[in-house]
Amino acid sequence: MSKNNKVKVGLVTLGCKVNQCETAALAEDLRKKGFLSVSFNSFADIYIINTCTVTAFSDFQSRQLIRRAKRANPKAKIIVTGCYAQIASAAIADIDGVNMVVGNSQKNTIPELLQNRNNDSPFVLADNILSQRYFCDMPLSEFSGRTRAFLKIQDGCNSFCSYCIVPFARGKSRSLPPDNLLATVKKFAEKGYREIVLTGIHLGVYGYDLNPPTNLTAILKQIISSRPEMRFRLSSIEPREITDDLLHLFIKRDNLCPHLHIPLQSGDDKILGLMKRNYNVAFYREQIKKITASIKNISIGVDVMVGFPGEGDVEFNNTYRLLHDLPFSYFHVFPYSERPGTAAEKLHPKVPQKIKKERAAILRDLGAEKKGQFASRFLGKNIDVLVEKAKDNKTGLMKGFSQNYLPILLEINEFSRANTIVKVCANKLENGKLYGKIVTG
Repeated sequence: MSKNNKVKVGLVTLGCKVNQCETAALAEDLRKKGFLSVSFNSFADIYIINTCTVTAFSDFQSRQLIRRAKRANPKAKIIVTGCYAQIASAAIADIDGVNMVVGNSQKNTIPELLQNRNNDSPFVLADNILSQRYFCDMPLSEFSGRTRAFLKIQDGCNSFCSYCIVPFARGKSRSLPPDNLLATVKKFAEKGYREIVLTGIHLGVYGYDLNPPTNLTAILKQIISSRPEMRFRLSSIEPREITDDLLHLFIKRDNLCPHLHIPLQSGDDKILGLMKRNYNVAFYREQIKKITASIKNISIGVDVMVGFPGEGDVEFNNTYRLLHDLPFSYFHVFPYSERPGTAAEKLHPKVPQKIKKERAAILRDLGAEKKGQFASRFLGKNIDVLVEKAKDNKTGLMKGFSQNYLPILLEINEFSRANTIVKVCANKLENGKLYGKIVTG
């Protein structure tokens, strides 16, 4: 089949790094089966939308993308998958133009379905995700267009925080078997990747469900020692799952990046209790202090929610003070979004939208201040930076990330440097961005 005769498929992803991993695996499988991947914004024969449902706005964005695909090619097949597809499959199937709705545990079957199914009537394939016991493995050998590779090693969550719809969309915790994990790391290494980001829905409980059981620290020890030339980074991890053994690994191994993203959600004990989080403010504070005392120059990011039911000025100010006092390097701020079927849906009093926006803006301003303070600590210092393939959109400069997740703009224009680790002297901080010159590498 000539390239021009191949069926064109446009893929788009909403949401988390896990979704990004799954879309990349879908794209790779489709290419192997003879399809041609094109930009979602271009004309395609098939559009695949990998959705998110963590907020009501995510649902809205998914519906917008369905309509955009329908306008781009009214005759195209539109396949909707991901978390929104999992929890609202019937409603999505009723949207004009949708040909197929596929839940999360069947996502890996989409290429085969496209090859074998010719009926154009709406088709729904979504099981009871809470009964799913097996990890939906979607093998991946490269992350097209990206310098850093993301590797999904865990799926699902058993926590059922009161605000969160994710367990209903992703099911219970399931882990990628170690042999499969190590095989994928090997593939990424052979493709020349210098950094792998390990990701999951509830990463810190990796391996608990396997037989025999294992844990995140144990598998990290294996992969870090087997690939000393590569950097490894963790995505979000819960505060109680950062054990002393894991901290010791950060101290002992140079290729485990000193960067943790640790959800907080609220800095008030009453709100944390209503959220059904498994820690209080005192524990969280001491955990952050222990981490920063143990690991030199570590970057700590945080998720924080504003406007949860019952959050008044006192509770919000408690959150602000905690964020102000602790040495975070960046924030992700989310206004509370009510999700159907969650425990928080029944909680009162609700916080008006206007107040949510005001509080989110206050915390984002504090986050920008914290980000600048952290970056300024590295002015005049040499930093190891992995150079990205893509340039910075605003400045046109090449860019990269340090081990501790500092974004650095590089005063070079040499694409030959992409995917190499270079030593950079940070010489300027402007509008919250660090600039630097390559010293060696």
